[in-house]
Amino acid sequence: MSSVVVVLLLFAGLSESAGRILPLIARRPSVSRSHAILLLLTGAVVEGTVFALWPLTARTLAELMLSAPLSSVAASTWTPGLAAPLVLAAVLAFPLLGPLLHLLLLVGVGASLVAPLATTTGLGWWAAAGCVAIAGVGLGAAIETVRRLVVKISATRGKELLT
Repeated sequence: MSSVVVVLLLFAGLSESAGRILPLIARRPSVSRSHAILLLLTGAVVEGTVFALWPLTARTLAELMLSAPLSSVAASTWTPGLAAPLVLAAVLAFPLLGPLLHLLLLVGVGASLVAPLATTTGLGWWAAAGCVAIAGVGLGAAIETVRRLVVKISATRGKELLT
């Protein structure tokens, strides 16, 4: 991945993280500024990593569907043109700015990943679209599970500190 793509993925992760964390911080005024910044930056790295793993996970699923392994084909990676819409999608992650627009833009970004995956693996467009969709939903479900665990653990720690 080029440095431009890494920066775009980190910005998308930061924006996605801000959309998820800032409403929580607004409801809990007792959170310190340094703790909020640490949560925001940690979330940015995690979200950026999940975005980076999306085409790789889709390619792995596509390889599982094929009978012969692909050894000579280049790995599916992000390009600046594919990653740039993620920044906008992440900005739209703010709860009141439009969850439906956020979802539609993520579907659009996923659709842009389908053609390169279909070309590199030799799968049909619909099979490649299924791999991209399953990878996106699976990674999204995994990150949501981690978010809920972190919230549950932090809530438990907060109760322990109060008693």
